[in-house]
Amino acid sequence: MYQPTFVEVSHDVSVEVKPIYLEDESSPVVNKHVFAYFITIRNMGEQSVKLLKRHWEIKDSAGEDYEVDGEGVIGMQPTIAPNDEHEYNSFCVLKSYRGSMQGYYTMEREDGKLINVRIPKFLLSSHVLN
Repeated sequence: MYQPTFVEVSHDVSVEVKPIYLEDESSPVVNKHVFAYFITIRNMGEQSVKLLKRHWEIKDSAGEDYEVDGEGVIGMQPTIAPNDEHEYNSFCVLKSYRGSMQGYYTMEREDGKLINVRIPKFLLSSHVLN
């Protein structure tokens, strides 16, 4: 099964997202659609960066849109050295079979400068793409 990959580069940091639909965790009868997403953050710059915060904009085709802000990712605030990467995965529950997510990470460079690294807009769909 083909799974799309979404990539965005900003401030010399690449964010790659691979979303998948979790059919076994979902229950369309009660409007529960569960999606996992796998993220790889690559530091292509010359300074280490520390991921401090995340901001998500989540859209559900059922008409419910919301924003989520929080510290770090999955309970961590990783520091990513130059030419290194950090991987993690998480999930999102929608009321409909389709939606999207996008956002940014607030990171701090070694020199103390704060940067907002964009997370690409990625589609969430329960339909298999061929």
